[in-house]
Amino acid sequence: MTIFITGAAGFIGSNFVINHLANSDEPVIAFDKLTYAGNINNFSSVLNNKNFLFFKGDINNLNLVNDLLQEFKPRTIINFAAETHVDRSINSPEIFIKTNVVGTFKLLEATRLYLEKINLKNKNQFRFLHISTDEVFGSLKLSEKGFNENNQYLPNSPYSASKASSDHLVRAWFKTYDIPVITTNCSNNYGPFQFPEKLIPLSIYNAINNKKIPLYGDGQQIRDWLYVLDHCDAINSVLENGKIGETYNIGGETEKTNLEVLKTLTTVLDELIPKNNKSYNDQIIFIKDRPGHDRRYSIDAKKLQSELGWYPKESFSSGIYKTVQWYLENLKWVEDLKLKKRKFF
Repeated sequence: MTIFITGAAGFIGSNFVINHLANSDEPVIAFDKLTYAGNINNFSSVLNNKNFLFFKGDINNLNLVNDLLQEFKPRTIINFAAETHVDRSINSPEIFIKTNVVGTFKLLEATRLYLEKINLKNKNQFRFLHISTDEVFGSLKLSEKGFNENNQYLPNSPYSASKASSDHLVRAWFKTYDIPVITTNCSNNYGPFQFPEKLIPLSIYNAINNKKIPLYGDGQQIRDWLYVLDHCDAINSVLENGKIGETYNIGGETEKTNLEVLKTLTTVLDELIPKNNKSYNDQIIFIKDRPGHDRRYSIDAKKLQSELGWYPKESFSSGIYKTVQWYLENLKWVEDLKLKKRKFF
């Protein structure tokens, strides 16, 4: 048996690959285009693992994906492949449509062609797991309950609109072609290997390099924060016991304003690498808000908890401590990105 993972060299994908190989002898076919956020160095700890195979490629390349599926005959495809940064989607929306919408279509078509050629038993065991986001549901007021799986889709950015579109394609290929799909919508992830354009790794990098730590608007935007290895654990639960055709929301049960996140982060930095009579908190500055900035996301994960028994293991305090420690211990990983002229925001 084999797992085929797209977007494998990205943040969540690489964490899932490493975690899977540490806990299973099942081979992993890692597939990634290696755009600016895909980093082959994420796999340095598993490159010599006999169960790890990496292929560079684009999910829009239907022939290549189909060839790999036919060769390795995976029992599962996990689709992490996506452009994910809202700011980039505002500046350059076309690539988000090509990757997140057209790319998902091509991957679904490759899957359909693959399933036509395998026996019924293997088809019944097969799963296509599509990784999506809570941003497809839009923005919540402070008084509103968290997003559940039946919330209306109300995307507000090119990124979230492209992910909403991909979710609908996955559902349609299940209903029309009987592709055994499951979709997960997760909240904001954080942890090791996250490209430093996102709030937490960028803030760590700026803080230790004595740069300003930018915060949009008034910093009161609220997000639910999910430690990436908790997310990986939830994905495994869904793969093992999730129902075909269903959607599961994955959240960390930790709502924080962006300002609270940064104050927690700077407190950890003050403890781990203190400055003389100063706090990293002093480096936080407020900047002009971005267009269409959603005010609040909140995940209701009761379905996942009640049906599959999954709960996050990390609190935000423990997760952010581990995250800061990892970046401090892996400064070369970030510096290598700079040498490759990867632009941080």
